[in-house]
Amino acid sequence: MHVGLLDGCCGGLCVSLRILGARYGMGLNLNSSWSKPSECRYAGKFVLVTGGAGFIGSHLCRALVSQGARVRVLDNLSSGRAANLPEGVQLVIGDISEATSIDSAVDGCSYVFHLAAMVSVPASVADPSRCFSTNVVGTERLIRASEIAGVEGFVHTSSSAVYGGCPALPSRESDPISCESPYAASKACGEFLVQAAARSGRLAGVSLRLFNVFGFRQDPRSAYAAVVSSFIDAAIHRRACNIYGSGSQTRDFIPVHEVVSAFLAAGLRAKESAGEVFNVGLGQGTSVRDLASRINRAAGNDIDPVMHPSRAGDVEHSRACVDKARDILGVSLVADIESALAELVRECATT
Repeated sequence: MHVGLLDGCCGGLCVSLRILGARYGMGLNLNSSWSKPSECRYAGKFVLVTGGAGFIGSHLCRALVSQGARVRVLDNLSSGRAANLPEGVQLVIGDISEATSIDSAVDGCSYVFHLAAMVSVPASVADPSRCFSTNVVGTERLIRASEIAGVEGFVHTSSSAVYGGCPALPSRESDPISCESPYAASKACGEFLVQAAARSGRLAGVSLRLFNVFGFRQDPRSAYAAVVSSFIDAAIHRRACNIYGSGSQTRDFIPVHEVVSAFLAAGLRAKESAGEVFNVGLGQGTSVRDLASRINRAAGNDIDPVMHPSRAGDVEHSRACVDKARDILGVSLVADIESALAELVRECATT
């Protein structure tokens, strides 16, 4: 990897990343709408992705680079990795809660995709002050900087956690918000901040409520690892995965390439959809036990899961209504879970 200083950047170390041998499309569906030449409306535009060195952010960066965008990333690398970024991306190493880092990162950008956040529910309970400093104060500062910079489209990353522990099925954007953790509350606050800026005419911004995203580069060894990456890591290493509760609890799992499609569409439609919130899922529920079976089958692992007692606060069922995203953003949000999981198992097993 070649690392060189960039001119004219402050509030954080800026480097130009040239990751040799990076294979674009790893873990992505190259037939998705964002990869088609006719959809390259980001070409030549300066785009900021906060948290871009992380799991979802790095996939978004690769899609933007493939469309000819000039991508800048603001990331403190607390969980993301510089090696995740494709060639040509500018990395500003800084924190979303630092005004100087934000101002320099946003300067000159036409679009802002805000993914930087404290994303762990347990961590937010243990340290709610840091959660709100990052997810609320940081978001407000980024919104304000984006207003000043004249950003054309702003996309804030929210979460299905705002629906609470007993959500309606499927969950619709019009359902009541029921926050049961500092993390969920911080994401709801972010939505309201974007909505307030949009409805006062200060910013063309929208929020995406992500459900259970999975894909390549999701860290299975994190203390708060997502269930898919954890199950795959166990399967390819011939270990038993851990299931908490009966395993009958369901989640709306969605491949990361479909999430990227939603981000790209939301950025381009932020002006006409300003202030709106959109669910991003597949609209289908898969049980945790069935997920484990599919992953073990794809990996050729015949070791049964180890069952554990339910964990406090776990949601029993979660499933998105995605009609609004399909109708307004124009994204299909359709994928074959079995095939997507099998492909991901192959990729993880060979890297």
